[in-house]
Amino acid sequence: MRPTRASVLVSVAAVAAVAGFAVDAVLASRGAPTLLLSVALGLTLAFIGIAVVLMARPVRRHAKEGVLRQRPVDPLYATRVVVLAKASSIGGALFGGFGAGLLVYLLTRSVTPSLGSTLPNAVAFGGAVVLTVCALVAERMCIAPPGDDDRDDHGGGSTATN
Repeated sequence: MRPTRASVLVSVAAVAAVAGFAVDAVLASRGAPTLLLSVALGLTLAFIGIAVVLMARPVRRHAKEGVLRQRPVDPLYATRVVVLAKASSIGGALFGGFGAGLLVYLLTRSVTPSLGSTLPNAVAFGGAVVLTVCALVAERMCIAPPGDDDRDDHGGGSTATN
């Protein structure tokens, strides 16, 4: 599995930001109240990011110690942590982009919005950023250092003789 590319995260965040801005614009044009994300969402996203990093710590510890450890790391656990980290980074970019779109819409209005309407969106945006960063860190923590198997000649030459 390849590491998460920044271009994927930026693309997801940009599409979500446009969607958030558009949803708020449509709601406001119809006279409906604009969307407010909750503070609890931002805190939950941040706690999920911290949990993903904590889940990646045993994998990182094993990768650093290498063969000194008697019991090998469970490969299924390591794979699950990497997949969770990758999904969390994309989800964080999605929530962050949507929250950014909501914030940009609120802050570009001619009337200054109240703190009660901008603070929850800002906290949710911050939590999404924390989730994305923590997920990327956890994903990098699960990368194993190159071993003897990774240094083999992959140049297409065959070592078997007929």
